[in-house]
Amino acid sequence: MFFEYGEKEIACLKSKDKTLGAAIDAIGHIERTVDTDLFSSIIRHIIGQQISAAAQKTIWERITRKIGAITADAVNGLSVDEIQQFGTTFRKAAYIKDFARKIESGKFAPDDMRGKSDSEIVARLSAVKGIGVWTAEMILIFCLQRPDIFSYTDLAIHRGLRMLYRHETIDKQKFEQYRLAFSPHCTVASLYIWAVAGRALGGMKEYAPKKKPVSGA
Repeated sequence: MFFEYGEKEIACLKSKDKTLGAAIDAIGHIERTVDTDLFSSIIRHIIGQQISAAAQKTIWERITRKIGAITADAVNGLSVDEIQQFGTTFRKAAYIKDFARKIESGKFAPDDMRGKSDSEIVARLSAVKGIGVWTAEMILIFCLQRPDIFSYTDLAIHRGLRMLYRHETIDKQKFEQYRLAFSPHCTVASLYIWAVAGRALGGMKEYAPKKKPVSGA
């Protein structure tokens, strides 16, 4: 299953920003996989923090080969040491186990998230060990398919914006200008900006702050 968007979102973004519109035309439709099960999505994102997509995929495949569907019951049947042996860190394994216990005890009810606002979900998820604002925002996109998410803490978004708009830096004010311009379809804009950051368009370079000359010897 892929993140759902179509001509309505594309037409709106192209009407608001010609630069992004040109990138959209050049890249074409983007298919990004989503996981609509909130528990497994959260576990996947905890695993994927600060590691490559390939490493995340490998660990995920090891876990699913062992326990099948990623459910709270299945995870609670594993010890922290067993989870770590799939290739994740001890800290992440402890976070995963802690979250599964919260589900089992009823302290966290995934279904309660679906009717809440984006900010409420971020606050609720950020209170869980191992989940920060960035992870919560990725869950909003790749699980709940919320349409208007633009993550200031996402480094690839910053890189893509610098490449597409030829900025050396993206401060909070400039980021907010783009967020307002892309709203209410920031998530679709994010898909294309991530693609730009991943070199989907040839000939684009990354603009970064110029290094100050070192004085002295």
